[in-house]
Amino acid sequence: MIQSYKKKYRALDKYDVLMIGSGMGCLAAASILAKENKRVLILERHYTPGGFTHVFKRRGYEWDVGIHYIGEVQRKQSAIKIIFDYITDSSLKWADMGNVYDKIIIGKKRYEFVKGVTNFKEQILKYFPNEEVAINKYVDMVFASNRAMKKFYMSKVFSKILDLLIGSFYKKEYLNYSNKTTHDVLSGITTNKNLIKVLTGQYGDYGLPPKQSSFAMHASVVKHYFDGGSFPIGGSSEIVNSIDPIIEKHSGTIIVNAEVKNIVIENEKAVGVKMVDGKIFYADNIVSGVGVFNTYKNLIPTEIAMKHDFFSKLKMIKPSVSHGCLYIGLKGSPEELGLPKSNLWIYPEKGSHDDCVEEYIKDINAPFPLVYISFPSSKDPDWSNRYPGRSTIDIITLLPYEVFGKWENTKWMNRGKDYDDFKEKISLRLLEVLFSELPSLRDKIDHYELSSPLTTKNFVNYSKGELYGIDHTPQRFNQKFLKPKTEIKNLFLTGQDIVTAGIGGALFSGLLTAIAVSNKNLLKKIKKSVL
Repeated sequence: MIQSYKKKYRALDKYDVLMIGSGMGCLAAASILAKENKRVLILERHYTPGGFTHVFKRRGYEWDVGIHYIGEVQRKQSAIKIIFDYITDSSLKWADMGNVYDKIIIGKKRYEFVKGVTNFKEQILKYFPNEEVAINKYVDMVFASNRAMKKFYMSKVFSKILDLLIGSFYKKEYLNYSNKTTHDVLSGITTNKNLIKVLTGQYGDYGLPPKQSSFAMHASVVKHYFDGGSFPIGGSSEIVNSIDPIIEKHSGTIIVNAEVKNIVIENEKAVGVKMVDGKIFYADNIVSGVGVFNTYKNLIPTEIAMKHDFFSKLKMIKPSVSHGCLYIGLKGSPEELGLPKSNLWIYPEKGSHDDCVEEYIKDINAPFPLVYISFPSSKDPDWSNRYPGRSTIDIITLLPYEVFGKWENTKWMNRGKDYDDFKEKISLRLLEVLFSELPSLRDKIDHYELSSPLTTKNFVNYSKGELYGIDHTPQRFNQKFLKPKTEIKNLFLTGQDIVTAGIGGALFSGLLTAIAVSNKNLLKKIKKSVL
């Protein structure tokens, strides 16, 4: 049972593991460790658990904040399917989005991404009949990068001695892909700029255009969706709902409205956390899932952070892109409105992705470099049972945090008329993009509201409203400190900063953290129990 810190709650004097934050990484690690008979406490500052997997409700509608589609969960023996089944006792069910999961729209041209590797290649070849060699080589490199990925991330839980002996061997192959930009790799196999623009049409899933992003990150996302996209039946809140009973069964709990002030460190060892009201929770192990910037800059005493050179390490990475999301409620069911299940990725006709982003950063009134449109109410077969005669749409675009700088010291829901007017201007621009694709919806809008980078900062506590934690540049993959076990005894990290962006990355980070905390190789056990 999820409890509130603002009300009377039940808690133990001491836990085996204490988690700061309730995002996917913490939830996964908590469930795995609970099954190892560890008593787990999750402390979440927000009023609802889940991190980017939570939902919010307004005016008779419900929106999923961070989950828009998940790959590989329809393939029984995929790693992500196995982990999800394990941490939820197979209670979480998924709805297939169908044959076409993404539509890349560049100007007036449309390109469909269809599920199945062979189908994908054949479909892209129809658009680019002279690029068969490049398309085949591209897919081969995507798979090669992902094959190397497993060893790279498993090396993150090696002991110091083991890492010294074989760590470089485990990492070498993957670094060959991660150290190159997406543009460098693709321009090495084709000179067709439009093909490159289409193949990188999902760059919004990790936030960086081709000339800035690591090819390994790009390859991870592309491979993730080769088997199509899926959506959790009942909405993303079902993730928390399916994990909470497992934690509770083993004397653990999730407490919301519970803001941690700092990690308590005694004799170079993490022993608990201090809340903003002064209360201290004790545990044998502390896991932070709130990002490395938050952890090292805000939760660890400055003298400890300086001793371990954490601030210098943080200078080697930078926060990811910030965004805005227009949450739309419509009168009429998804069927009545003819809403698709496929996501729309909409780009300007002229210029590369990088050029469009650069122009937009200089002038926010320039065309949006990327507009992503998702139709969650169409993807969830249970939606109309919960919200009959209603539908929802999410529209996401890049929004530089700096543009909102003058309002950063204002309070949520009370930032002033000029802030509201600015958001309205952006909202209307995004609605026009929607209407250009689905003009029949123009008179069907019942409600809309725009989240800004300040909204993300307020609820997720990322200082720049970043969406994906750390930027997925080549530099990021060379940082040895981005791993579960920290230099402070009994202090661990989890979440997308430890692996990669998105729910899949955070999910796998939870597994790695559970392995590091338990000091057990849990992979065989998890596979055996599920398959």
